Amino acid sequence: MIDAFSLVMMLVAPILIAATGELICEHSGVANVGLEGIFLIGSCISAIVFQKLEGSMSHVLVIVIALVSGSLAAMMFSLIHAVASISLKSDQTISGIGLNLLADGLTMFICQRIYNQDGTLEFKYGMVKTTLGFYPTFYISILILAISWFMLYKTPFGMRLRACGENPSSASSCGINVKKIRYFGVLVSGLLGGLAGGCAVLSQTIKFSGGFANGRGFIAIAAVAFGRWTPIGVLGASLLFGASLALATVSSFLPIFGSIPSQVFHMVPYFVTLVALIALSKKDYTPKACGVPFEEGLS
Repeated sequence: MIDAFSLVMMLVAPILIAATGELICEHSGVANVGLEGIFLIGSCISAIVFQKLEGSMSHVLVIVIALVSGSLAAMMFSLIHAVASISLKSDQTISGIGLNLLADGLTMFICQRIYNQDGTLEFKYGMVKTTLGFYPTFYISILILAISWFMLYKTPFGMRLRACGENPSSASSCGINVKKIRYFGVLVSGLLGGLAGGCAVLSQTIKFSGGFANGRGFIAIAAVAFGRWTPIGVLGASLLFGASLALATVSSFLPIFGSIPSQVFHMVPYFVTLVALIALSKKDYTPKACGVPFEEGLS
């Protein structure tokens, strides 16, 4: 039972971390559709740093340096989306898609330059479980969610951030710098999206390879919608999607599913995502100004 829950939480943690960043970003008024590419950048840089430093110093220190490097690289990468969608007022969906396409080619280019292949070399160890049987990513994801909940609902800054996503003109008239708040939202989304990618690559595999994100950035975006833009809802949605990913992982080891093609189970997480979004299509919980460029002085 513990092993099964540990597997689910290993798969849930990166989705939950990325979804928390997206939650903050959308509450600020910006939809970061480029989360898939940000996830990819974070996982690539984390994997490279970890593989290069592994064995040269404390294992825990190497993990920390790798995660911080991947997170910061992804945050800087998300700055492209921030400039395009906030300063240049471009279409946020197109900007996000451009980010995803750029990340796919950029990670392959980096790996080719360093390793002469479309991925990194294999790790020796990667992350290891704690004495309680969970990967450290489990505790990281819960801590980040708790801090985000407190920031959004228990601090004046959180109130201002949510105001920018609901009625930026009113927020601006009260002296709130809407653009700075939205830059903060996008950069936090990039930071946490990169951290999610690093956590995934160091706990779920032994190397980075092309297409590693495999739709998990989009699943994190769906988790925000399915969770109705609340931290608790995002946690529940992430658990649901993580459980469906776990089913796809363990199905090949269960005799009862032996006659069913494995591809069917790999479709499950994405099918669940579609069903969840359809179920929520009747009522819109999106922050009212999310995805709408802010024009100074317009009401």
